[in-house]
This record gives sequence, C-alpha cells and structure tokens, in this order.
Amino acid sequence: MAKGVKAHELATKNKAELTSQLEELRGELLSLRVQKVAGASSNKLAKIKGVRKGIARVLTVINAKTRASLREHYKGKKYLPLDLRPKKTRAIRRRLTKHERTQVTERQHKKDIHFNRRRYVLKA
Repeated sequence: MAKGVKAHELATKNKAELTSQLEELRGELLSLRVQKVAGASSNKLAKIKGVRKGIARVLTVINAKTRASLREHYKGKKYLPLDLRPKKTRAIRRRLTKHERTQVTERQHKKDIHFNRRRYVLKA
C-alpha cells in the first residue's frame, strides 16, 4: 500500500477519500509498529518508513487543498489571514509601502509650493 501513494494521484481525490486513506495508512502503521515490538522480519520494519512518508504525502495534499480553498474564499477581500499572507522577511514586511514613502505632510507641501527651490542659469 505504501508504494502506491503518489502525490499527483492524491491531488485528484476529494477530502473524504483522502481522510479515509489517511486512516487506512495510520492503521497500517499501527500494525507495523506492533509487529516491530513482536520481533517481525526486517522487510516489515523497512515498510514503516514508506508508510510514514505516505501519511505525510496525504497530509500535505489535504493541507494544500485546504489552503487553496481558503485563498479562493478570501480572494478580493480587504484582509487575509496571517498564514495566507506572503512571508518574505520581517524587515520587508515592516517596510513602508511605495505610497507611504512618497507622502508629504501638509506643512512640507505648503513650503514646497510657496518657497520652492530657485533655479539659476549660469552663462558659460
């Protein structure tokens, strides 16, 4: 069973099928762990790794589908949940936006209008 778990095959399944497959894999892992304690053959022990990876694949596909549906739900809304926002770096997230950088206070705007920089033309 563990060898048959492929991510591209899982992507076509719906959530109910994925959860049932997850339960099946977890049950298989439980039985393999019991056999390990009982002293099973080495090929049974090697199968544990494959089952664990299969569980991880199923969970990854479930989470990816959930996040995609949430992104679709929040599309066009004013705010996104924090885990759906781009991570980038802390410094980039704290940086001023382009609009905020170009804004000028009212006082500075008046100074610019009334006392703008004088331009001189020099004769060469």
